Amino acid sequence: MRILIALLSLWPLLAQAINLSDPWPLDSQLAVQAPCVSTLPAEPLTAVAAVDLALCRQPQTREVWALARSQAAQWALAEAAWLPRLDGKVQATRSEGQTQSVNSQTAALSLSWLLLDGGQRTAGRDYAGALLEAALGSRDATVQTVFLAAVQSFHAAQAAQAAVQAAGEAERAAQASYAAAEARYQIGAGTPADRLQAKTAWSQAILNRQRSIGEASNARGALAYALGFPASTPLVLADRPVLADVPAMHQNVDRLIERALVQRPDLRAAEAQLRAAQASVAVAQAAGRPTVTLAAGPSWQRLAGQESQSSTLGLTLNVPLFTAYDTTYRVQQAVAQVDVRGAQRDRLHHQVALEVWRAYQNWQTAGHSLRMTADLMASAEQSALVALGRYQAGVGSVLELLSAQSALASARLQRIQAELDWQVSRATLAQAMGILDGAQWPAALEEKK
Repeated sequence: MRILIALLSLWPLLAQAINLSDPWPLDSQLAVQAPCVSTLPAEPLTAVAAVDLALCRQPQTREVWALARSQAAQWALAEAAWLPRLDGKVQATRSEGQTQSVNSQTAALSLSWLLLDGGQRTAGRDYAGALLEAALGSRDATVQTVFLAAVQSFHAAQAAQAAVQAAGEAERAAQASYAAAEARYQIGAGTPADRLQAKTAWSQAILNRQRSIGEASNARGALAYALGFPASTPLVLADRPVLADVPAMHQNVDRLIERALVQRPDLRAAEAQLRAAQASVAVAQAAGRPTVTLAAGPSWQRLAGQESQSSTLGLTLNVPLFTAYDTTYRVQQAVAQVDVRGAQRDRLHHQVALEVWRAYQNWQTAGHSLRMTADLMASAEQSALVALGRYQAGVGSVLELLSAQSALASARLQRIQAELDWQVSRATLAQAMGILDGAQWPAALEEKK
């Protein structure tokens, strides 16, 4: 019993010495996730705030962060395989016989240390490290996907809100046209047909405004869902920025593709998966090699009142002689997996280049459209003013007036759509290049050579 008490009394000291510090803290392998605000701000919602909410509340981001932490712990386990193991064992037995009872207590400390493993621990560490890099790349790719979805939903909701305002302006213009037609009809200068046509155009404008209100509600619901809220959550959006001058693209597409091939997190993850597959070949090969283990430790025994103490020190050599071809086929499987990961990496390599090419062309087109719609808006506004003045002066027809107002309403919607396309295509290009991080991507796209 004294042996048992002595060994148990040592346990707190041993545990404190062993767990004094974490030799491989996970925070050193992971960029610590910054605290986030999960509630809607009191002020109108901006694009930056929308992205922050989406990254904080979406389950995808929590999932990839947890997977990265899990893989970091797996890497730490691979590193810990180099450390020795210390175990304590205490046993108390009582044997009952016909004439007497015998009590015995035994205690032992056992130190084991794998000295030679044929490279298995090194390969396992490389394998776990590559999988950690792959998990970090997948995490960053998922974060950028959530980022892009939030940006797209926010600008779509802003565009839908602007469409409601444009529809309201078209309705007021149609109402003014009807008032002018009614005034001309009352003094006998207009025809009933002009009055009815103006009334029909006004009714159509009211209907268009009601439809745009419904579409704006749907867009706000989609944005709330993208941010991790119920679709019925009321959202107040900030006003759209005025895009008076569109920054020009100064970089050529080949340079953007080169940057994407370096910066895309999913491509980095694919490269890491390939390295992990290559390391798994070494793991499989090392499993068939000899190992040498050091074992040492004291032991104590008390039997029928007699105490004894002994200690052991030895080396164990383990040589796999025949493993039923287990090592052979595991190596063949690992080599085939290297080919699979290599082909996946090459396929993603081509896909990234194509995505950047398409995103670049879409952004160029959106920029041209945005500049053209500015001219279209200016001419349509001037045309509508002239047509209204001509009709009020009695020298223009109602068809001319209604046609000019319809063209103006169409120009407003085309301008809104062009702004939406430009904002979304810019964010899509940044995501295709792997630089959609909320800080550097606009400047990175617009910098000069």
